[in-house]
Amino acid sequence: MRDLKIPEERHPEKAKRAETERMRKPDWIRVKAPTSSGYKQTRDILRSNNLVTVCEEAGCPNVGECWSQGHATMMIMGEICTRGCSFCNVATGKPQSLDTFEPGRVAHAVETLGLNHVVITSVDRDDLADGGAEHFAQTIRAIRHRAPTTTIEVLTPDFLRCGPEALETVVQARPDVFNHNLETVPGLYPDVRPGARYFASLRLLQRAKELDPTLFTKSGIMVGLGEDRVAVGQVMDDLRAADVDFLTIGQYLQPTPKHHAVDRFVTPDEFAAYETAAYGKGFAMVSASPLTRSSYHAGDDFARLRAARLARLGQA
Repeated sequence: MRDLKIPEERHPEKAKRAETERMRKPDWIRVKAPTSSGYKQTRDILRSNNLVTVCEEAGCPNVGECWSQGHATMMIMGEICTRGCSFCNVATGKPQSLDTFEPGRVAHAVETLGLNHVVITSVDRDDLADGGAEHFAQTIRAIRHRAPTTTIEVLTPDFLRCGPEALETVVQARPDVFNHNLETVPGLYPDVRPGARYFASLRLLQRAKELDPTLFTKSGIMVGLGEDRVAVGQVMDDLRAADVDFLTIGQYLQPTPKHHAVDRFVTPDEFAAYETAAYGKGFAMVSASPLTRSSYHAGDDFARLRAARLARLGQA
């Protein structure tokens, strides 16, 4: 039985990678350990429903703040990913079979937490013919049944090894936001995201909007992996050409010495410059800061995104 708390068993694909010294974090990126009663209540609800969250599995620095407010990003289809991206702390290996009762448990947790907005993500499931698309759809439908007023954001894999019907299945289930992260600039894909293809991910986002023009689309990248500003600007242009509404940019943090090294810590002023540039290129919503993550403040950001669209329609 694998013990995912042991680094060599959690990340067997990284066992032979050379270790790199982790850089000391600057003051602007430090967070306090979670201790609030709200954090503990959210944790207990998730535990009692036997649910996995990307907050824990990916080691998100915002888990204390988000859970204290009753917010959590549910990670469906297990805790083991079929890919081994060099930046990611989610375990790699052969996943277990899908749990047919999971969509119902997720919906129950959403109802119990009283969420206004929920983010549903997953590991990559290249072992499944549809990449887990139908499981996403079932989860969306279950939440709609149990918590009809909750808005739903999905953060999906790239469905790279699936037919076009996989994306269609997810979009037809009518999430409010379709999110798929590019993660980094195209020149770093061979090392950072070797199992993915930049232009395939870009096309996925474009097709989602083509399938449902009313759908909000969203994507994000990390900085501090070795990219430069010109490359980040090109990613922004590519996403706007794909009609993506919402962009997130956050600082990459190295989970272990075996993971991709941090090239540098990007300053808050640089993040502010990225945000200004992104709005100038036409994004309806931008979140760019050292601690920004795809689902960080997702509910508040969705409300602002929807308001921005309504304002634009009013001007048309």
